[in-house]
Amino acid sequence: MSQGTEIKPIVQLTEKASGELKLYLQRQGKPGAALRIFVTAGGCSGLSYGMVVDEKLSDDDYVIDVDGAKVVVDRSSAPFIAGSTVDYRSEKLMGGGFVVENPNAVSTCGCGESFKTA
Repeated sequence: MSQGTEIKPIVQLTEKASGELKLYLQRQGKPGAALRIFVTAGGCSGLSYGMVVDEKLSDDDYVIDVDGAKVVVDRSSAPFIAGSTVDYRSEKLMGGGFVVENPNAVSTCGCGESFKTA
């Protein structure tokens, strides 16, 4: 690796999202679990985000740990969300929750859960 080159994680987690994720997992009785973020075909814009609590990690998962809050992304989803930031918003139209701010999305659906890449 050349000097000054920094390897960035697949996704970044905001401080608020990290705190909310730890609280959520604690309330679920799964403090050691991770939030798995994945991309599937479908939704109004072509691709959709999915999120589940996952206690089992695969050898080919990307694991991002921010102060004990873990986010996991599988290799097939990684190219679609690389460089994204996961945040937590309490004022979403359909209630609060984790949101993905994806620089790869060229368009998104009004709900924010569906997107299209170039």
